[in-house]
Amino acid sequence: MRRRKFLHSFVCTPVVTSLLINCKDDQHAQEKLQLFIKQNDEAVERILSRQQSHTDHPFYGGFPDQYDIYHHSSPAGYAKSLVISYISKASIYFKSERVAVVLSLAMDYLLSVQNQQGNIDLLTTNFNSPPDTAFAVEPVSVALTLNRKIASDLLVGFQRKAKQFLLKAGDGLTIGGIHTPNHRWVVCRALARINFLFPNSKYIARIDQWLAEGIDIDPDGQYTEKSIHYSPLVDDCFITIARLLDRPQLYDPVRKNLDMIKYFVHANGEVVTEVSTRQDQYKREDLSRFYFAYRYMAQLDDDEQFSGMATFIEENVGLEKLSFTLSHFLELSSLSAVLPRQYELPTNYEKNFSHSKLVRIRRGNLDASILGENYSFFTFFKGEAALQAVRLASAFFGKGQFVSEELVVDNGKYILTQELEGPYYQPHLPENIAPDGDWNKMPRSGRVQSEVQRLRSVITITEQGGAFKIHFDIAGTPRVPLAIELNFREGGKLTGVKDLGEGSYLLTSPGTYTMGKDTIHFSPVAASHSWTQLRGALPKLKGMGVYLTGYTPFEFDLSIS
Repeated sequence: MRRRKFLHSFVCTPVVTSLLINCKDDQHAQEKLQLFIKQNDEAVERILSRQQSHTDHPFYGGFPDQYDIYHHSSPAGYAKSLVISYISKASIYFKSERVAVVLSLAMDYLLSVQNQQGNIDLLTTNFNSPPDTAFAVEPVSVALTLNRKIASDLLVGFQRKAKQFLLKAGDGLTIGGIHTPNHRWVVCRALARINFLFPNSKYIARIDQWLAEGIDIDPDGQYTEKSIHYSPLVDDCFITIARLLDRPQLYDPVRKNLDMIKYFVHANGEVVTEVSTRQDQYKREDLSRFYFAYRYMAQLDDDEQFSGMATFIEENVGLEKLSFTLSHFLELSSLSAVLPRQYELPTNYEKNFSHSKLVRIRRGNLDASILGENYSFFTFFKGEAALQAVRLASAFFGKGQFVSEELVVDNGKYILTQELEGPYYQPHLPENIAPDGDWNKMPRSGRVQSEVQRLRSVITITEQGGAFKIHFDIAGTPRVPLAIELNFREGGKLTGVKDLGEGSYLLTSPGTYTMGKDTIHFSPVAASHSWTQLRGALPKLKGMGVYLTGYTPFEFDLSIS
């Protein structure tokens, strides 16, 4: 059953003032919201102590960071937290005059740094920035939406100043540009928010102009940036635009992305980040950012798997890390309703995400990722024990870090291939010699190659019952030193290794890595030398690096289980 009309409803006054949910609650809704309010109050306490209160200070009303930089976006983000505490009866700051004063000064500062076009700066990198203005619009518009639910003379000033900021920002966003794919949808979300509060056809026209470019989601369910940070942001943007502008078709990419993410979950509850093209690549991340989208879509679609994911996130991540969704619960009373019946989440599968150059294999308590076009071509998680990356490098002309040119899936075999050449160059023909002998005027492209060296690396991965075999076949130029790097998460215990110092180890006998009650086994030994940081290889990854070494030609089977 679809519940669009049900979920479009905004929170009623009793929700924000006393947390008495008017729809059918889930069992823990009250405790959850009480916890979120408490955590928001703790944030407000820090906000109150950090505001610049000296009237003669050039950044009066702003909030310094640890470097005494007064970021323009801070007052916008803090406005939402301050309003939530002010209007929530469960808050210790309910109708606090001090909060009202700090909020008013924060908005004064935000208005003072908003430029004529309507934009603010991101002082770390972006100036006169429409995208960063759009990010700031979100909390201010949410704060104003929630504030409309309670009458208070103390917040009249905030309402006036918020309206001034949003209308001016809306002028800028109807003409302003962007940097990244997700910026388009952040701008559209901001314009949908402003339009909800202050309807104007120019906002809709600009949203339609961006949407006309098409939504950047591939058949796998990945948005362009493939990021665990930005995918849930884009999901949030489309949900907001869909419900505020009654564009139900915009829920479709959200469904597609959430369907895919179910298969990106490690056995320990973390999430795959290796395919990201943004700053979260290779980072340790959880699913918390997806919580709102899973919970909202579970109720919208009456979807058992989305419901299961929302519950899984609550139980695996913990409610303490989900308090950032408080404004969603206050804005949408229906979000606290009982979740649909839940199906068991997938824990036994083999999925090829060809557009992401990623294969995901899950066998109960263990899972693996096989990655094409990536410096890390294999990961293996066994409960809490994490083999975060397997990499290969050779000392081949300073360019021997293995990155596959393709990922071929062939009847249970996953084949990764790289072919390298290392030529030398003959003298230029007389007519091509630069009279002044300038090397840069005699490019290599004009020289005849000779003594061309070649290296072909083929890695074939197979799996049976959760045990993996990685077959290395590296041939071509002989006697090229190489090293295989197994990067394990810090904090575990290794056996079968020789300590080389600085977090590096050489495998000397069949090895194990143990974290908690979980153990990864790896063998056999390959230790022809102890040179691990080869010339041209990427620096060692953070963590515990176990190395296997050899020379070309090199044919070797590595077992991991």
